[in-house]
Amino acid sequence: MSDTVDIISPVDGRVYASRAVATDAEVEAALGRARAAQAEWRGVTIAERGRHMLAMLDALLAMKDGIVTELAWQMGRPVRYGGEFGGVEERLRWCVDNAEAALAPIEATDRPGFRRYIRREPAGLVLVIAPWNYPYLTAINTIVPALLAGSAVMLKHASQTLLVGERFQTAFDRADLPAGLFQNLVLGHGQTERLLAAGLVDHVNFTGSVEGGRRIERAAAGTFTTMGLELGGKDPAYVRADAKLDHAVENLVDGAFYNSGQCCCGIERIYVDAGVYDDFVEAFVDLAGEYVLGDPLDEATTLGPMARASGADFVRGQIEAALRAGASARIDTARFARDVRASPYCAPQVLTGVNHQMSVMREESFGPVVGIMQVAGAQEAIALMNDSPYGLTASIWTRDTDAAAAIGDRIQTGTVFMNRCDYLDPALAWTGVKDTGRGASLSRIGFEMLTRPKSYHLREAI
Repeated sequence: MSDTVDIISPVDGRVYASRAVATDAEVEAALGRARAAQAEWRGVTIAERGRHMLAMLDALLAMKDGIVTELAWQMGRPVRYGGEFGGVEERLRWCVDNAEAALAPIEATDRPGFRRYIRREPAGLVLVIAPWNYPYLTAINTIVPALLAGSAVMLKHASQTLLVGERFQTAFDRADLPAGLFQNLVLGHGQTERLLAAGLVDHVNFTGSVEGGRRIERAAAGTFTTMGLELGGKDPAYVRADAKLDHAVENLVDGAFYNSGQCCCGIERIYVDAGVYDDFVEAFVDLAGEYVLGDPLDEATTLGPMARASGADFVRGQIEAALRAGASARIDTARFARDVRASPYCAPQVLTGVNHQMSVMREESFGPVVGIMQVAGAQEAIALMNDSPYGLTASIWTRDTDAAAAIGDRIQTGTVFMNRCDYLDPALAWTGVKDTGRGASLSRIGFEMLTRPKSYHLREAI
């Protein structure tokens, strides 16, 4: 009998759905179908591949209402925010519109008598291991460019959001994608590691924890499988004295608490110039205190449960440790009746009086808590922003673009924002440094990560 994976809903703690784990024979058959389909797909024009992607998007959008409700049950995002369709559509259309240019041969034309160029060859078979926090957006980042580049894709979705993989499969089937070219599989961790260890895929993309990334690297060791890893983050913001405060407050509150703080590039720590610190904190706390913690299926709810009670308890533990060390809690969580130990419902919290000896300012929280520190200026802010094992994004809030660019040059992250946060621009590479991972997705560089160069050196006959 096959093992099963249960989706435990954070809404009420019940099993929302169960799925059987694929047998080894089913995995082997899926690999065979993928290789056969990819051998033909690589000969299909990029324009035709793009038409399949757009048809898939139409099919996915047609399922929107059901998907929004499923996401609330699976991972707790309030239905009032809809699904991830705006970002999915933006990224998919960008990839389709730019695939021809990104995958075009690179010509070398400076030597008469020769034709020299570099082609972008598809990786082959790409394994996407997707997370639950943005289950559509993160998967799209690799699935669509990989298929546009001529590869086959196998998707292993997180156990918390297994139904997302099924929705993708339905959408691709309705788009008449060749059978076997995209396949959603329910795999256990051991199966995934064995798949990688055997070198049965050509590229793996993983979004998740640092330890999860290490397990991927260890499993694939010696196979020369290429990989993209987006791992942990502790994304900072720096509010300069010249910032437009109301704009900064509104966007940073959203950046810290949207999706219950479960965002790869969510704001987890804020450094504010001393000249505007008091005004910023007062406005930030007032706005954060307006969140309504409750059932994500209720349209009035603005803050749903975290995906798992263990994650919420970790955040509560960080807050308690910070308070014992001298921090101040600026939001009275007593009014959030659902916020209790061993519950995934976690109230928003803003901490001041924090420092970098506290876990909440150093270790990834991935929940609805943010620490705010006062700084004397850019020098101190830069040092604190870089005082982290992670480096995904950082945001600078100022009216001076040149100053933002200069500060950004000194910040150790993959992306620098000015006057915005928590957003992926499909034209720009999504990447990180330090323990945040390796590789990149989106942009032309994302296509390059999913292909390999093949050089042609053709000499005319003499």
